[in-house]
Amino acid sequence: MALANLLLVDDEVPFVETMIKRLTKRDLHVVSAFSGHEALEQLEKHRNIEVVILDVKMPVMDGIETLYEIKKKHPLTEVIMLTGHATIETGIEGMKLGAFDYLMKPCDIEVLIPKVEEAAAKKRKHDEKIIEARMKEIISRRV
Repeated sequence: MALANLLLVDDEVPFVETMIKRLTKRDLHVVSAFSGHEALEQLEKHRNIEVVILDVKMPVMDGIETLYEIKKKHPLTEVIMLTGHATIETGIEGMKLGAFDYLMKPCDIEVLIPKVEEAAAKKRKHDEKIIEARMKEIISRRV
């Protein structure tokens, strides 16, 4: 089993291609998207995505708008924001909207991997709690 199922969202094709190679070498399953709209489509298609690595600066639908839509439709999916144009305000805004973390681009892979693992673990823990609650509900109906 892969360590985590990721969606990598960035409008820079060479960056995405390089990151996919680096992440898959570390047993991560990676799906890519090159825009916010494509990211939302990929999340609908790939329901097993646990973590989204999302670039802040993208044309049409930026990372903050994309984050908002992801959290609205997939509230338990964890999002790590990436940007080469970091501002404290954007970081704070992303965290307020539910981003798991915020990292500078280019991001050291040795910093990113533990963040991805941490985010995936958080997502799995939430999923387990939901399953437990549903099981308790089913059992209580039968008693």
